[in-house]
Amino acid sequence: MKKSIYQHFRAEEAPLIDSLNDMINQAASEYRPILSHFLNPRELYIARTLVNMQDEVKLSANGGVPGAERQRALFYPEYYEPEIADFQITLMEVSYPHKFAVLHHGSILGTLVNSGVQREVLGDIITDAQRWQFFVEAPIASFLTGEIDRISRVKVRLEEQPLSQTVEQISEWEEVEETVSSLRADVLISHFYNVSRKHAKDLFHAHKIQLNWMTLEKPDYELADFDILSVRGYGRIRLNEQNGVSKKGKLKISAAVLRK
Repeated sequence: MKKSIYQHFRAEEAPLIDSLNDMINQAASEYRPILSHFLNPRELYIARTLVNMQDEVKLSANGGVPGAERQRALFYPEYYEPEIADFQITLMEVSYPHKFAVLHHGSILGTLVNSGVQREVLGDIITDAQRWQFFVEAPIASFLTGEIDRISRVKVRLEEQPLSQTVEQISEWEEVEETVSSLRADVLISHFYNVSRKHAKDLFHAHKIQLNWMTLEKPDYELADFDILSVRGYGRIRLNEQNGVSKKGKLKISAAVLRK
């Protein structure tokens, strides 16, 4: 891999670049498909960028449902034709007493992670406002089925379902086109959630901000394409694209905002 590729990304993304590049090289040298864990949008963007820099390997991604936020990447040689089974994704449904209990995304995710599995083996958690489902790497499904019988104080049972039985997810993301003065994290939080820059900075000091699911402590950290900024108590911001500069010198961006 050319050393120059690192200059296009953040210094802290170098280990991810190396890992993805190892999978690409393995697919090329062994002439067979290589499957990643679930990747967030920023990680998948980096994977696509690396694949587009060479001609021997292609990439397909799947998260179990069209438009999934977290997807597994399959790196494969040109001759190969990927199938859905290649992604080894299992759909799990949370069976619980709907009439007497309420579940939330955060409590489901917390229970799954606290069971001992890593976040990277888990895909999206989805709901139609009543039923809850999530995607997981196939080899992990049986472990979770035997390990989890409660989420918060609610008694549950995890059941495998065919991917064809995925619920029609309710999307609460709002797609927007905006102009902003900067891509700094605190500026975006202030802009999209209508809070003061001081309050935005206070959220960082209270450790309530995550960038791509990792705690972020720098208010002046600049977002890049497909970053997801999570703001506890407010929601999430996904930067999709940068679209140049307005006549007034502001940055034009496409983004998606989730408000709690």
